[in-house]
Order: sequence, then C-alpha cells, then structure tokens
Amino acid sequence: MSEKNKNSVHKKFFILVALALTTASGFAQGNGMAGINDATSMVTGYFDPITKLIYAIGAVLGLVGGVKVYSKFQSGDPDTSKTAASWFGGCIFLIVTATILRSFFL
Repeated sequence: MSEKNKNSVHKKFFILVALALTTASGFAQGNGMAGINDATSMVTGYFDPITKLIYAIGAVLGLVGGVKVYSKFQSGDPDTSKTAASWFGGCIFLIVTATILRSFFL
C-alpha cells in the first residue's frame, strides 16, 4: 500500500471516529438529564420505607435494652447506669441518623 493510500485510509478512519463520537455524545446529552431525574426519584422513593425501618429497629433496640437494664437492675449489678446509657445512646443515634439523612436528601 502506498503512502498516499495509507493517509487516505487514516483520514477516513479519523473522520468516521469523529462522526461516531459526535453522534454518540448527541444521543447521550438528550437522555442524561432524564436518567438523573429517574435515579433521583428512585432514590428518594426509598427514603420513607428506610426511615420507618430504622425507627422500627430503634424501637426494638429500646425494648431489648430496657429488658437488659431491668434485669441488671434487679440483679444488683453496679454498672447498670453504664448499660442504660449505652442502650439509650444507641437508640437515640439511630433515630437522629434517620432524621438527619431524611432532612439532607429530601
């Protein structure tokens, strides 16, 4: 193949690649915003059930912690207040985390 034919083939190839990239970017621009909006609506749709699930987990942990603290209190353990603080702190953390995440993203 001569040098002139190689240059011609390379030029045609680069023109074809440039045309393909231009066309592909034109198609991507039209669907990009719709895709972002769809993803946003899908993610925000999950926040209500997840928030309720976190509240339910916090309630169950509160009940389990209450039973554990009551059993320690009845048995006369000296570290009852430390156990109560840790269980109560865990429940408060879950509730505050769910509320803050909801306020940030909705």
